[in-house]
Amino acid sequence: MVRKEQRLGVLLWFRLSRFYNRNIKLTNKNLKDAGLSMAQFDVIAQIGIESESTQQALADRLVVTKGNIAQLLAKLEEQGLICRRKQGKEKYIALTESGKVCYLENVPAQEAFQQEQFDKLTRDEQKVLLSLLKKLDD
Repeated sequence: MVRKEQRLGVLLWFRLSRFYNRNIKLTNKNLKDAGLSMAQFDVIAQIGIESESTQQALADRLVVTKGNIAQLLAKLEEQGLICRRKQGKEKYIALTESGKVCYLENVPAQEAFQQEQFDKLTRDEQKVLLSLLKKLDD
């Protein structure tokens, strides 16, 4: 027999999973319409925030391997969205003019979309939710 505490844990997991899966599905659709994968969007968003990043720092922030980041950057470079330059042992990545346009067209729209997902909650409820999720993550 399943205890109530265990059942509550399963219900929480299902609810979080459903919300996450629906959100990812809609996010992927939005980004597909923009011609980007979620990984490509993440790179554009990360570089756009800082103007420039080393390849290693970017890989660390995105929590991907060197091989994955190299492949991802090669594709973005082919699309003309980023440029890479080598300085000493470091490889630096920056957005091209097309990449900056892509950033301006897609990052604010994606941020607004994500905020809309939480608009059913008050600002205080959103802060509590964030705090609780951080607590679970620790």
